[in-house]
Amino acid sequence: MHNIYMFIHNHGDSLIIAAQKSISMALGIVVRRVPGVTRWVDHIWKAVAVLPGAGPAHWKELRRDNDAVEYHAATVPLELFRTDTEAYLQGLSTQTPAIYVVMRDSEGTDPLDVVMATASPFEAQDYADSGEELVEKVPMPEGLVAWIRDYVEAHHQDEVFVKRRRDKERVDLEQNGIGDARIRQISDVYRAPSSKETVH
Repeated sequence: MHNIYMFIHNHGDSLIIAAQKSISMALGIVVRRVPGVTRWVDHIWKAVAVLPGAGPAHWKELRRDNDAVEYHAATVPLELFRTDTEAYLQGLSTQTPAIYVVMRDSEGTDPLDVVMATASPFEAQDYADSGEELVEKVPMPEGLVAWIRDYVEAHHQDEVFVKRRRDKERVDLEQNGIGDARIRQISDVYRAPSSKETVH
């Protein structure tokens, strides 16, 4: 159980419910297959769209246009966490907000395995850096942008800048004779004598 309590607020004529810790939405992943451009690659697969609120599917053909075929490859949960609102805000601030679809080569008969989808560009970068997965940027539908923005507005908190208090103690005061030329210091043993000092 992710939720401890529910935060409710109005957004236009609709009622938005944002979970305290996380919320989740089923997200269909649409993958397009087109012919390869070389004789060594039969097909090229690319995530091209997402379907918010989609039901379960497994490589269901949606449409065909000559050699190009689009499939509802899978439905995965899109989860938002209140600890990641900074990342979501970063993604929403881009010119074209995107969902990042993570896929990898399938070990079975499917062309690809859909691993997950995320709205966090930071998490997507972590997967891309691993080199083991294929990460595709898919434009967010407007309704999905609004859903994520509502969650961010409900839970995002800017880090508060705390100004450190300066030490009120004066630094020009002499302590225990430190800095007093009349009192011989331990460091004087290692200091070259001045012209006015007499070495015994």
